[in-house]
Amino acid sequence: MDEIARIFRAESGKVIASLVYISKDIQLAEDALQDALEQASIHWPVQGVPANSCAWLYLVAKRKLIDNLRKIKTYNDKQNTDLIRQSIISIEGTSELEYDVPDERLRLIFTCCHPALNEDAQVALTLRTLCGLTVKEIARAYLISEVAMGQRITRSKRKIKKAGIAYEVPSHAQLNARLASVLKVIYLIYNESYSAFEGQTLTRQDFAQEAIRLSRLMVKLTPSAEVFGMVALLLFHDARRASRSNSLEAYIPLEHQDRQLWDDKLITEANKYMDKALAYKQAGQYQIQAAISALHCNAPSWEVTDWNQIRLLYLRLLDFNGSPMVLLNLLVAKSYTAELDKVYQELLLLETHLSDYQPYYAAKSDIEGRLALPVAANTSLDKAIKLSKNGSERDFLLRKRAASLKN
Repeated sequence: MDEIARIFRAESGKVIASLVYISKDIQLAEDALQDALEQASIHWPVQGVPANSCAWLYLVAKRKLIDNLRKIKTYNDKQNTDLIRQSIISIEGTSELEYDVPDERLRLIFTCCHPALNEDAQVALTLRTLCGLTVKEIARAYLISEVAMGQRITRSKRKIKKAGIAYEVPSHAQLNARLASVLKVIYLIYNESYSAFEGQTLTRQDFAQEAIRLSRLMVKLTPSAEVFGMVALLLFHDARRASRSNSLEAYIPLEHQDRQLWDDKLITEANKYMDKALAYKQAGQYQIQAAISALHCNAPSWEVTDWNQIRLLYLRLLDFNGSPMVLLNLLVAKSYTAELDKVYQELLLLETHLSDYQPYYAAKSDIEGRLALPVAANTSLDKAIKLSKNGSERDFLLRKRAASLKN
């Protein structure tokens, strides 16, 4: 069953997107795919996993979908009758070994990320349809009940159907307006790879790889400065994955990571995407973030990191995103380039805006420790521990707290 679940997650996005293109209904497509998965769980353990598992799932699900479409009166118009007939012809007598599943994922990306849906709904629906995650997995990532997440996704599907949102890649004229929404969702999906918590079935890397895969699809569709910047950003982050934990430590911060474990091939690839992004000479927030990550990844050690350049990049990023979180990152960079006590005073002014933000108190504790303010540092550390949603990070902070009490 583990193998079947792995295949389902890997292939479901492509299959569901193709089924949605036929049915114009996400729920009908999901029901058909679920039926195919149930059949796979019965037949595959006995007969073995097909050589072309994606085509097997698609052909079985498509037959089920066609049966269901025939039963629905609203699909009995000439257009859909022709569509069903063509679909039947295309699969009759076709072996899964020779069938190539049509890839309609780009249409579904833009459907899930339609501006008519709010941000949370966009991310949840994308994870459910294109990434093949269960409602339970998505709910656990968001720290809400499975019922609440199920309702959120159901409302999104209904809104798409009721509003008549088209399953299509926007025209060139509409693309730029919709692109920002798609890139933001991909970025948020990658961020979820950092907030997965202990005990969750889904690993951090599952989210990360899905986001990278979706960003690569966007490169094929619309190679532009921000799209190249997005891919570079995700690859720079992912290149450091192996160094973020080991058998003794579940979480290792950047400054203590073994850079020999960083993936040089991914860094080289990210640098190439970064060069392509910069060639457009059109600044954007993902390119700037990628440039910051590039400085970290290309620095031989933590000690020689170009903090002044990072500081300047965060200043530029504020032009695109003036959030308190970006300002916090700017102050952290400044703490390595300016008078620490002045940076600390600026940091204190941010507390009212970031009073429930764990990274704020973790950074505050670090700066207070560097200023030889042990009581304040431990108080901030306690707040960071209390706000930690990720078990690995919480354990790291607890060890740091225990070490500080010994000194």
